[in-house]
Amino acid sequence: MPDAAPHPFATLTPDFVLDALASVGLVGDGRLMALNSYENRVYLAHLEPGTPLADTAQGAHPAVVLKFYRPGRWAPEQIEEEHAFAHELMAAEVPVVGPLLIDGRTLHEYEGFRFSVSPRRGGRTPELGDDETLEWIGRFLARLHAVGARRPFVHRPAVDVTSYGREPRDWLLAHGALPLEVERAWADVCQEAIELIASSAWYTGAEHQNDPQTPGIATLRLHADCHPGNILWTPADLPGGGPHFVDLDDCRSGPAVQDLWMLLPGERVERQRALGALLDGYEQMREFDRRELALIEPLRTLRLIHYSAWIARRWDDPAFPAAFPDFGTPDYWRGQIDTLVDQIEAMQAPPLVA
Repeated sequence: MPDAAPHPFATLTPDFVLDALASVGLVGDGRLMALNSYENRVYLAHLEPGTPLADTAQGAHPAVVLKFYRPGRWAPEQIEEEHAFAHELMAAEVPVVGPLLIDGRTLHEYEGFRFSVSPRRGGRTPELGDDETLEWIGRFLARLHAVGARRPFVHRPAVDVTSYGREPRDWLLAHGALPLEVERAWADVCQEAIELIASSAWYTGAEHQNDPQTPGIATLRLHADCHPGNILWTPADLPGGGPHFVDLDDCRSGPAVQDLWMLLPGERVERQRALGALLDGYEQMREFDRRELALIEPLRTLRLIHYSAWIARRWDDPAFPAAFPDFGTPDYWRGQIDTLVDQIEAMQAPPLVA
């Protein structure tokens, strides 16, 4: 993967970020902090006292979060649909931090970059070993899904075997992303895994969503990237304490269990315990279709395939070689082959129960 012209994100100097902030009427005091994000570029910007919207930002030193979207990833209507979903959730009092509405818009443009501005909201990663915390998160997700089930996405894609399995596999092979010594072995085991997923009752049923004789698994609007790092927790004794989401950048449609399985830790016994606690909370607020438990390992497998293609497609971004130094080596792909073999076995084993 040869180096080409500087990546577009190289344009995002401190002066550029502050000028973009000023373009929507917010004056920064010069203090910027880059926040952790590979997909986009995200900055914490402190505001001058008296700046409009400063009262919206939390803390004694008002600050906002600017997100600059990766060029070419989402179309404007897809980003705006994400923002609309966030505001719909907030209107239903689901604790999500959405972008601020400035001059009637949540999505702004400056010098070729699309960006949004959100209030600052802190927190820590939740303790997933605690059943009470898991129950609370389960209730939280059920409330999110109750809103997500009201209507479908129009522009956002779905979590499915095509977009998360076939397409990324085909892209990796077409672009020579794998060393030749491991390419055939990976392609074969990847194909076997995809065929197993495609033959599942979930995938077949999805083709008959409107057939009462063959009811498929229902799909709804999801967070879709619900790993622990995307949930922040504030102490329960503080106003608004508990879990909240700070990022809906990957929101898609799909089965409800997509927002549950990434919160299940460790070995099967641990996952079983955590799943029980999550569903204890979830079902206090919303019914859960137990058939979806059979989708956990297929969804995990699809994410593995999608993740490798995600890294490969962004290799021209200097943040990716620095963060994933072993990616693309024969050892990396041998590890992926072994993991996919394990996933094929997991998909053929009895699913978790709750």
